[in-house]
Amino acid sequence: MTSRRVILTGGCAAAALLAGCQAYGDEQVAEPAQQQPPAQANAPGSSGPAAAPPAGAPALAKVADIPVGGGKVFADRKVVLTQPSAGVIKAFSAVCTHQGCTVEGVSGGTINCPCHGSAFKVADGSVAAGPAKRALPAVAVTVVDGAIKLA
Repeated sequence: MTSRRVILTGGCAAAALLAGCQAYGDEQVAEPAQQQPPAQANAPGSSGPAAAPPAGAPALAKVADIPVGGGKVFADRKVVLTQPSAGVIKAFSAVCTHQGCTVEGVSGGTINCPCHGSAFKVADGSVAAGPAKRALPAVAVTVVDGAIKLA
């Protein structure tokens, strides 16, 4: 193989590698199909109509289990529940809008992704720190007798 051939092959490989990296952080992640505003039925201080949960649907948690000003991630259900103020329950997709990692925890008023450091506000799922550029989608839930269920 000639040195010209080696340089040409190496140059093409480098160009392909750089092209693949050029849009890092701008990937479009498929969002969950259920993107309705969260229902906050029967939660003190909440608004919105009361919606009946699906018959036999298991509760994700009790309102008392979700810390005020914080939240809890349910990785197996791909949902994060927050309680921005007493009695107000919010639910969001637990899939980070940056590259699809599952968020790991809630602390300091934000929902935090371990992969690249994105953080989302517990009150509305909006971006508090990037690289994510889009808010976490809301997930519909109901609160009946203190039990939080997916709607």
